[in-house]
Amino acid sequence: MTVLIRAAEAETLAASGVTLLADVPDTGGHLTSHRSVFQPGKEGAPPHLHREAAELFFVLGGALRVLTGEKLVVLEHGDFLLVPPNTPHAFEAAGDETAEVLFVLTQAKPRFGYYRLLEGAYRGETDWSEVAKTSDLYDNHYVESPTWQHRRQ
Repeated sequence: MTVLIRAAEAETLAASGVTLLADVPDTGGHLTSHRSVFQPGKEGAPPHLHREAAELFFVLGGALRVLTGEKLVVLEHGDFLLVPPNTPHAFEAAGDETAEVLFVLTQAKPRFGYYRLLEGAYRGETDWSEVAKTSDLYDNHYVESPTWQHRRQ
């Protein structure tokens, strides 16, 4: 199965900075992928893990601060990172410039509904408690991380 998503046809969620590329049903169950833009000083995703999915990060521009397990790393333009299942991770733009990242999740559940739900929460149209109720549905489980909480100290 060949999958082609033209940039002009991809759905962009403006409030969250996410461009939806291909989801699990589109790829015959192989993967889900999106591109995200992170503004400096704005958290991209709080600490969470995926029980089933591995998540690939590829930095297209800028720099991204990433929690992986209990380590903090900064990914620069062109860097690749693979976070295995059950590994807590979080991310945000690092420094003063916008970060742009390609994400691919393998062995994933369909996720585009999750990103649309987040979009509603960012716009104030959906309560964040509704997002929290979808942990199992989207395999996105929020966790606590003292390392992430103290990352800027």
